[in-house]
Amino acid sequence: MLSLGDKLGIDLGTSTIVVYAHGRGIVVREPSVVATDGPDGRVLSVGEEAQAMLGRTPGSIVAKRPLRDGVIADYSITRDMLAYLIRKATGLRGRFFKPMAVICIPSAATSVERRAALDATRSAGAGRVIPIEEPMAAAIGAGLPIAAPGGNLVVDIGGGTTDVAVISLGGIVVSDSLRLGGNHLDEAIIRHIKRVYNLDIGERTAENIKIQIGSAFEFEEEREMDVRGRDVVTGLPNTVSVSSIEIRSAITEGVSSIVDAVKAILERTPPELSSDIIDRGITLTGGGALLHGLDRLIELETGIPVHVADDPISCVALGTGKVLEEADFLHRHARSMRGYW
Repeated sequence: MLSLGDKLGIDLGTSTIVVYAHGRGIVVREPSVVATDGPDGRVLSVGEEAQAMLGRTPGSIVAKRPLRDGVIADYSITRDMLAYLIRKATGLRGRFFKPMAVICIPSAATSVERRAALDATRSAGAGRVIPIEEPMAAAIGAGLPIAAPGGNLVVDIGGGTTDVAVISLGGIVVSDSLRLGGNHLDEAIIRHIKRVYNLDIGERTAENIKIQIGSAFEFEEEREMDVRGRDVVTGLPNTVSVSSIEIRSAITEGVSSIVDAVKAILERTPPELSSDIIDRGITLTGGGALLHGLDRLIELETGIPVHVADDPISCVALGTGKVLEEADFLHRHARSMRGYW
């Protein structure tokens, strides 16, 4: 018989991994970063400690993200990272017992990518592993009435992917997944700063710029901030002032792709479900939902009310937790996903 701590929900995100323990809630929230040392790739640190090393390591140490665009890019490092996080979530029991795990996978992941995620989770110390598509978990975590006969449109914007899905009667009716997310907006900011100011900045600086002055829609009062980096001409540290207007322009292409994906899904949605979505609105989840003005832009482009979930960053992990608590749903979902085991 499994104890409460032996059932885990894992949001295997490109930027952050969140682990939900049945009966205890969210117990682990760590950046998806691993620091390795030497030619054998020995793992030195995982999560916050490893993220602090990004761009700051000596030659022998490499800090990197083993997940790319929502799927595994480095299998062995991902497995080691998951093993550390599972042990952290289960405590000493993780050394002797194999917990059951529900793991989230992007809806557009290939069968090979799905199998890699399941195999890595098992190899990391989990027992039975059940996949669930990210937009489904996000909708459940956001509290949408997915079991009812009505359309629910959820847009889950993560670090590496954006999943858009219409859900009704506990299933996905239409969906799409973009290999584009918050990390791609960060990369666009890095390119802009380098092109305009000849200044090299790192991932963490770009993310901070996005959080502080990034936007999809105009601010009531536009903002500015000082950005520090390395001048590519002189090689010396330098500081420049950057405005929210130019950052909005830099990320416009990525933001437009997200808006276009939402509009494309609406065009493919059956008419009866479309009327439900007009009444219920569009729900945004994931860290990208916090980009200033994104909800307002999507509402303006689609003419449909847009709501940001109460805790968008945790929605997917909370959804896996609710799945763990709903035995009937878990059984149905496991049976429907058997081909991916």
